[in-house]
Amino acid sequence: MSDEGVIGTAETGFARWSFADGVGRVVIDRQDKANCLGPELILALREAVGHLSDNPDLRVMVITGAGGRSFAAGADLRVLVGLNPDSARAFITGLHRLMADVRAVPVPVIAEVGGACLAAAMELAAACDIRVASNTASFGMPEVRVGIPSVIEAALLPRLIGWGRTNRLLLTGETIDAATAEAWGFVDALGTSASDAAEPILTGILASAPKAVRDQKALIQAWEDVSLPEAVQAGIDAFSDAYKTDEPQRWASAALSKSAKR
Repeated sequence: MSDEGVIGTAETGFARWSFADGVGRVVIDRQDKANCLGPELILALREAVGHLSDNPDLRVMVITGAGGRSFAAGADLRVLVGLNPDSARAFITGLHRLMADVRAVPVPVIAEVGGACLAAAMELAAACDIRVASNTASFGMPEVRVGIPSVIEAALLPRLIGWGRTNRLLLTGETIDAATAEAWGFVDALGTSASDAAEPILTGILASAPKAVRDQKALIQAWEDVSLPEAVQAGIDAFSDAYKTDEPQRWASAALSKSAKR
């Protein structure tokens, strides 16, 4: 079963979503403004992510930017210049909720980055489970250059690239190229295009047991917030709980049968 939809307006930008063969795709489409994120587009993206997340047949989600020139160029500067302390808190809280929604997706989420991935967009990519990029992509956290600190999901960066590199990006506002982002560990795979880089990862996820992948993602996220002994115990519980369904027997039996035919 396939499905698709569009949320938004030409002025504020569109969140385009589609679903086919287990793969849900969310496309940030505001190409005339380099896919920058304003309040309305953020809400549209949250709705698209939520719609796909509710599909029990979802196996993997991909988030990308339309046009190939930009994944997203961060938050809309025209919005930022008009904020006051109260509206600033509301705006950044709404942006965080989008990223929290992405982290809460029950299946793996892949950021397909083509072109510029800056500021809030780099935080959105950080909120995804896996990041792939075209060789021509670029990454940066230039908020200090427009008078604000990098916040919310920028807090994920130290665990991805280390404290020193996080400090370098956030305190200088510099932009790095795709090869550097991969060398630092932010990008997991590069390709001629982001979709080329994503293909073997998508294939691997779709070749794996659906519930096991969902359970694995949940366990990985649980590991982030607990001690090592607690993480090990959570793993024991997850292993045991897997046998509350017949998925382990079915998939292991299929693997045995395939091996016997070789």
